Amino acid sequence: MAATLKDIADKVGVSLATVSRVLNKDASLSVGDETRQKILKTAEALHYSKSKRHNNLTTRKRLAIVQWYSETEEQDDLYYMSIRMGIEQRGQDNQFEVTRIFQNNLQELGPNVDAVIAVGKFSKPQVEEIAAVTDNLVFVDDDQFEAGFDSVITDFQLATEKVVDYFWQQGIEDIGIIHGLEMTTDHQLTVTDRRMLGFKAAMTKRNAFKPEFVFEGDYTSESGSKMMQKAIDVLGDQLPKAFFVANDPMAAGALKALQTNGIKVPDRVKLFSFNNTSLATFVYPELSAVNVDTELMGATAVNLVMSRLAGRTTTQRVELGTRLVERASTK
Repeated sequence: MAATLKDIADKVGVSLATVSRVLNKDASLSVGDETRQKILKTAEALHYSKSKRHNNLTTRKRLAIVQWYSETEEQDDLYYMSIRMGIEQRGQDNQFEVTRIFQNNLQELGPNVDAVIAVGKFSKPQVEEIAAVTDNLVFVDDDQFEAGFDSVITDFQLATEKVVDYFWQQGIEDIGIIHGLEMTTDHQLTVTDRRMLGFKAAMTKRNAFKPEFVFEGDYTSESGSKMMQKAIDVLGDQLPKAFFVANDPMAAGALKALQTNGIKVPDRVKLFSFNNTSLATFVYPELSAVNVDTELMGATAVNLVMSRLAGRTTTQRVELGTRLVERASTK
């Protein structure tokens, strides 16, 4: 098997990002000449070559999708399923042999993988494990740019600002949030919800952030229902007039809890969800939602893989915008 960035990093005793940036001749990297030379000499000694396995793009390449969810979990979260479908469609359109790996089961990758697209959230050890398979690695929904890897992400901060402004324009200043907290599958990293960070920033600059209006769940419908029920029980008549909810399953659960308690949506409480999967239109009233073009996220990741295979060495981070879709839950 050809040498990888991880092989060089292990031998020199530096990070993957440092090796990647040295080999890519990143002039902005602050590293000593001795370390730089050691990396270059080690790469030469190990016969490292980015193009070693990819000398002919007209041949069929093997692209592996590493999904951090299990297949069952993915079926309950259309967001990640849609990203995967976008990868598969663009990959097949460009003659890739696409392999699906669920829940980071890297032992299923096998030999001769030309590129990997990792979907979801990954700890540093997991990133290193995947990077040992191939240098042609792209992360989707996980910003690994600083670690030296191509990344496709969503602009959570601006999207959340838009939602807060949407309610603000309606004269609604008491806004709650139901957000999520999760861990990587190896339990090495707790992943903070960037929507929560964006919401707090947007409300704080308006001097309207209230910690008692913040409820933390786990991105499931059941969790959304429990957190909204908790808000109803704890806040009573002080229940906010609007809630921003981190994804569609949680929003659907929150909606159910409100209806169970006889609280009318949108008359008493307005709900704005995030992701805008088909679930947003399967409930009544239909959910207003931030639309994330998940299939484009997947397709963009394949485009990055193709440019890597074509010889690109500069690391790229692609941040996709969103749009608000107004429906009955806020009108």
